[in-house]
Amino acid sequence: MWLSACVQPQQVDLIEREQRRLRSDSTTVQSDVGTLRSDIDAIRSSLADTRATVQQQQRELSALKERVEETRYQMGRQLGQSSREGDQRVKDLEGRVAKMADALKAQEAALKARDDEIKQLRETMETTQKAMAEPASGQTMSEAAIGESEPVRRDYEAAWRMLEKKDYKLAIGRFREFLKKHAKSKLAANAQYWLGECHYALREFDQAIIEFDAVRRKYPQGDKVPAALLKQGYAFAELGEKVNARLILQEVVEKYPQSSEAAKAKLKLKALES
Repeated sequence: MWLSACVQPQQVDLIEREQRRLRSDSTTVQSDVGTLRSDIDAIRSSLADTRATVQQQQRELSALKERVEETRYQMGRQLGQSSREGDQRVKDLEGRVAKMADALKAQEAALKARDDEIKQLRETMETTQKAMAEPASGQTMSEAAIGESEPVRRDYEAAWRMLEKKDYKLAIGRFREFLKKHAKSKLAANAQYWLGECHYALREFDQAIIEFDAVRRKYPQGDKVPAALLKQGYAFAELGEKVNARLILQEVVEKYPQSSEAAKAKLKLKALES
């Protein structure tokens, strides 16, 4: 009983210490549990914030996708419109280029016609210069004057010398005097023709037309009629009277088809058509 009485208080102390330790451990555990609960609550709160943030970001992403799609659609429309406008501009430019090409062709044709006309005029000048030495077709002045009296030859040669010197005004006066004095001469047709040539050289085209027409009226069978008609057509063309010019030149072609004047008339007709 004594041993039992001695041991029992010790055990009680041990039990009490154990209880105190357990209570301390329990308090620590409860504290740790409280801390864990606080951490869990914090984690839950943070997780909720994170979920809210994610949801907000998802909404923003969806809105951004919609904006991207809208932008893409608008760009597509703009690109389509720009493409159509670009195609129209290309067509307009092609049309302008085509018009410019046509205008260039027309100018080239006009230049060619002008070159042909200049060439023809040069040939006519050369022919005229040669003809000045041949008053009648295929004849020299002296041959044309065969059978004429000395006064007739002298008067004609005086007018002719003025023509050779290109003193056209004085030549006109001399040829007119010749025609008054020697209207029945074989050289009268030539004198009448050269009157027209003098006025033509002075660019007095109206008067030249009258003088050339007199060759046809007064000397219809003369050798100078084709040449007079040709130069009459030239004079009408110089005055801008293309209708009359064509009529006269066509008459040369139809009435004297084998003559050199007919070939020149055809060239001039082509030039007037351009």
